[in-house]
Amino acid sequence: MTPATHSTLFPQAPDSADAVLEGLDPEQRAVATALQGPVCVLAGAGTGKTRAITHRIAYGVRAGILQPSTVLAVTFTNRAAGEMRGRLRQLGAQGVQARTFHSAALRQLQYFWPKAVGGSMPRLIDRKVQLVAEAAATRNLRLDRSELRDTTAEIEWAKVTQTVPADYPYAAAKAGRDTPRDPAEIAHLYAAYENLKRDRAVIDFEDVLLLTVAVLQDRHDIADQVRAQYQHFVVDEYQDVSPLQQRLLELWLGERDSLCVVGDASQTIYSFTGATPDHLLDFRARHPGATVVKLVRDYRSTPQVVRLANGLLTQASGRAADHRLELVSQRPPGPDPVYAEYTDEPAEAEGAARRIRELVDAGTPAAEIAILFRTNSQSETYEQALADAGVPYQLRGAERFFDRPEVRKAGIALRGAARFGGNDSLLDDVVDLPSQVRAVLSGEGWTTEPPAGSGAARERWESLAALVNLAHDFAAAHPGATLGDLVAELDERANAQHAPTVQGVTLASLHAAKGLEWDVVFLVGVADGMMPITYAKTDEQIEEERRLLYVGVTRARERLHLSWSLSRAPGGRPNRRPSPFLDGLRPGSATTAGRTGPAAAGGIERGTLAPAAAAPRRRQRTPARCRVCGRSLTDAGEMKLMRCEDCPSDMDEGLYERLRAWRAVQARRSGQPDFCVFTDRTLMAIAEAQPDTTSELSRIPGVLSRKLQRHGADILAICAGQDVVRDDEED
Repeated sequence: MTPATHSTLFPQAPDSADAVLEGLDPEQRAVATALQGPVCVLAGAGTGKTRAITHRIAYGVRAGILQPSTVLAVTFTNRAAGEMRGRLRQLGAQGVQARTFHSAALRQLQYFWPKAVGGSMPRLIDRKVQLVAEAAATRNLRLDRSELRDTTAEIEWAKVTQTVPADYPYAAAKAGRDTPRDPAEIAHLYAAYENLKRDRAVIDFEDVLLLTVAVLQDRHDIADQVRAQYQHFVVDEYQDVSPLQQRLLELWLGERDSLCVVGDASQTIYSFTGATPDHLLDFRARHPGATVVKLVRDYRSTPQVVRLANGLLTQASGRAADHRLELVSQRPPGPDPVYAEYTDEPAEAEGAARRIRELVDAGTPAAEIAILFRTNSQSETYEQALADAGVPYQLRGAERFFDRPEVRKAGIALRGAARFGGNDSLLDDVVDLPSQVRAVLSGEGWTTEPPAGSGAARERWESLAALVNLAHDFAAAHPGATLGDLVAELDERANAQHAPTVQGVTLASLHAAKGLEWDVVFLVGVADGMMPITYAKTDEQIEEERRLLYVGVTRARERLHLSWSLSRAPGGRPNRRPSPFLDGLRPGSATTAGRTGPAAAGGIERGTLAPAAAAPRRRQRTPARCRVCGRSLTDAGEMKLMRCEDCPSDMDEGLYERLRAWRAVQARRSGQPDFCVFTDRTLMAIAEAQPDTTSELSRIPGVLSRKLQRHGADILAICAGQDVVRDDEED
């Protein structure tokens, strides 16, 4: 359950900017009022980071400091972006864009494609696994299901780290990647995949970011247009930013510093996808004058849960551990975490289901309970155990609430009743809003009592029951509300993906549980070999496994159960042991030697450097002038050529054609459009300047440092009359 859905009330929007700040603690208020310059928020689990940054945006908007249309808030999941939009709406800050990196980039790419490239934008594919399989077939490679999945993940990692196929083997070795195949084979498959995409005129999700970066790098006019639109940026979960996303963020920002980032290095659990906390940890080094606010007041978990969470990080090592935050619980004391050992995995699942049945019977809502595990393959055993115990459950990561067929049908029925309710006999004897909703949804399958069991019928009933409960809360918050008002609220929630609570125990992997919370959490399979997982070999990988367990622990508000089994199947050898991460933390276990250094306390650090001592700012662009007639240049294409379009050109036509032939080969190798290597304008500028040295080449607009490093030697060789493209490459 998300924090946004924990309370089903509908608060009224604050009536003033100052009212937005009410209820914030000192550190949260410091975040909300720090509207100038770079701001870094280091926010521990449960410390109200989303509350702080949404109130920051709302305060800036309500105070007239920020224009809603100029603010772009980015995060990593549609759910998180939807939650942010919902909160901003409740705070009276409509009009702010809250999107994922991919969603924001896709919007810009679709808008600017005709201007930047021309024609129709390639079709975006939802899943790349099938295309990777076809690419493997062209290379006569046979991949089983797990190899196909892992190879696809390697291609995704390569793209978000901006690694082209030819460089993959070196990059994978340098990063210590555990590759599913020989790196050279993966590199060839990666190249075949890119060629297949190009032949079919399709792009994948990583291409959305890569192409947006390419457009913004090479078209200064488009970059300036985007920067004129968005002038203030907020980035949530900044510890999960990949190098490619960081590059896109830098291009969005340009030379400005109106940026607020929020994150927690101790919750970095996606490094296998290319995410890195380095951008968060290096923020102060890049922005010496930044305001840094540390949020450590934990409003989510009891002191007993927080003590275990802090204990896990006390034993951690590595750079993220050096910046750990010591959480301080703000809640009353609760029960101690419960540790349980079982003979085998089915017995462990039955034990968890039995305890959950007792909790539900004692009054704990099933929606406030979660079972979290390391791998999705563990789910089936717990699904069966819950079904046997008669406990409803839902799988995290399943179909989104507002996309469910029964919810769509219910929405249509409610909308029809709102328009033509006077002619609906179902509504003849009902007057209040909740009764109207119950009457309408009774025609869709809702009943006062849930159906027996936990199959599809129960899931449909739970969806409709969630809408009934939402109607009750909405009517309580808005006494005069009509059915039409509720329909409008449902439309707003669907657009924001702000789903109401569905009853049922949540089953989720630890990765899928990130950002969620429940009253009661069962962490299962906490055994060595599963936590840390067997394939975590390096110190960095093991520390990420520790952080994953930390994320699981901090999902619990009040009760936390940790369990493990001694063998996998009944009758198996009892050779498992509890996770070493629990050594010294669970009763009766010996302490494992670990770090004992102090953790960061909460507080506010203002940028104190004098202007002269501040970090060097990027040099402001001076007006460009035509090198022929001296007129000021404003068109991006003319600025790249450093001359007016109508002024005479001294371009070497032969050199230009040789550069174009070379570019075609490079584009084919990397699986990218030609303009991603160099645009026509840049090649024309090179053919006109005919540089002899790296320094001369670097001064040509469009030849950025990364392209200079990758292609500089080839370009200079071509300019010197050497042939760097073999005949077989051209063919």
